[in-house]
Amino acid sequence: MSAHQQFWPRGLPATLHAPLTTLPQNLAVSAARYPERAAVIFYDGVLTYAELSRQVLAMAGYLQQRCGVARGDRVLLVSQNCPQFVVAYHAIMQIGAIAVPVNAMCIANELDYLASDSGAHVAFAASELLECALPCLASGRLRQVIVHRYAEYVGPETDLELPEWICAAEAEVPAKVGITLWREALAANLAAEPVATDYDDPCLLPYTSGTTGKPKGCIHTHRTVNAAVHGSVLWRKLHAETVFLGVAPMFHLLGMQNCMNLPVYLGATVVMLPRWNRDVAAVLIERYRVSAWSAPPAMLVNFFSNPALEGRDLSSLALLWGGGAAMPEAVAGMLRERFGISYNESYGLTETAAFLHANPVEHGKRQCLGIPTFGVDSRIVDPETLEELPRGEVGELITSAEQLMKGYWQNERANAEAFIKLDGKRFFRTGDLAYIDEDGYFFMRDRLKRIISVSGYKVWPAEVESALYHHEAILEACVISVADAQQGEMVKAVVVLRPEYRGHVSEADIIAWARQHMAVYKAPRVVAFVDELVKSSTGKILWRELQEAERLHAVAS
Repeated sequence: MSAHQQFWPRGLPATLHAPLTTLPQNLAVSAARYPERAAVIFYDGVLTYAELSRQVLAMAGYLQQRCGVARGDRVLLVSQNCPQFVVAYHAIMQIGAIAVPVNAMCIANELDYLASDSGAHVAFAASELLECALPCLASGRLRQVIVHRYAEYVGPETDLELPEWICAAEAEVPAKVGITLWREALAANLAAEPVATDYDDPCLLPYTSGTTGKPKGCIHTHRTVNAAVHGSVLWRKLHAETVFLGVAPMFHLLGMQNCMNLPVYLGATVVMLPRWNRDVAAVLIERYRVSAWSAPPAMLVNFFSNPALEGRDLSSLALLWGGGAAMPEAVAGMLRERFGISYNESYGLTETAAFLHANPVEHGKRQCLGIPTFGVDSRIVDPETLEELPRGEVGELITSAEQLMKGYWQNERANAEAFIKLDGKRFFRTGDLAYIDEDGYFFMRDRLKRIISVSGYKVWPAEVESALYHHEAILEACVISVADAQQGEMVKAVVVLRPEYRGHVSEADIIAWARQHMAVYKAPRVVAFVDELVKSSTGKILWRELQEAERLHAVAS
């Protein structure tokens, strides 16, 4: 028996039989079971399961009959969280096409690359993001863009604070050939010809962040997506009466799975926000008795440091979970002590449809990737020899699982680098450095190439960052390397101070504190204060951008 089996959630099997349905079939089942239940609540506007299903079928008909979208075609989805995202996503798949979610922060040339690489000729776009799609339309890369406005689904009597860009006038959408308004496409009320789809058909092509070279599309099928969804539901004991807060961006797998696919699979309700607003989020949790929330640690740190939470009833919140970065122990402790909430840390990738490892809810460890979940075979190997390493040694995490993508889209070179065969199984090389403790739990050290070498000693930035979060004045921290003639590299901490400590705590104070709380070679030799750290749309701190800026500064000096 594996060491981690002693902590396996009671009553759950080691492997699962994932539902052999398509994602639109999941929606159809929930609509049949709970037609009048709110599927999505958006600024107090309610979209029931019956109406959601009706709109999906109408939009699927428009895609097929007016846009010429056929089985296997790719369709871009350029939007922040909203009911239209949910409708468009399922409409694409209803006719056997493949959804290509696009980061809402992308610019025109990035969108052009995604359209070109995926071969998409049709797109859905939110009105404020249309501008970056117009060059693709002008060049002929895209033939048709269906444009939606968030305001169309806002509750007519909402008292919630609405961002200005949601209230923007309809005149912002230009009258151009190839552009159709969302409501016009729905009003056509066209019926799609039935398309034979299978659970092993490709349905989703999310692109990785492109940490090396161009972003790569990950080929997911209904089976791989459902395997992750079904596993997450059972692991966390979620059900149809759960009310989810959907704030993590749905163009990313963390938000897509936990804020859309998972609630739809259950027939549950998701209370949705298009962008992060901690004050509005607090109102929504209280108003709709939100009980489950998946979010990156940075978002939760920001939310629970809000003084406006005083007097808010957050008692409905039962479970918080997420991944993408380790939850600082100091923050996790605050959640337990002040709010009685445990944060369930987990680990997954775009390539694994998000859910892969998780901490048992009743036996979690902090700053931990958890244990391999249902049917997942993860190992730690030497990155050079690919030989499996003994427990406790740091190496590359490789994994084999049902939720693992089929491969990268039209990129055999990337596939050859990413996949290996061991013991007759196909394993994916994650590029993450980790180790397994004595109980069989996996702990992240860092990305394979994110190591700082100080006089020959290896420093893992994530470990230093975690320690810095224990300083009462530090709100956020990111650790990078600085070239040093004597030691090779030095550790530098880029820090955001809490407002009340700004002007009262110096860089020297942080350095002195760090030397008292970690080995001297790990302690930052340089500290820089900034007002905010640059983050991705999913809340991850973009350490590579900070590292590159440091490198360019050194070259210029």
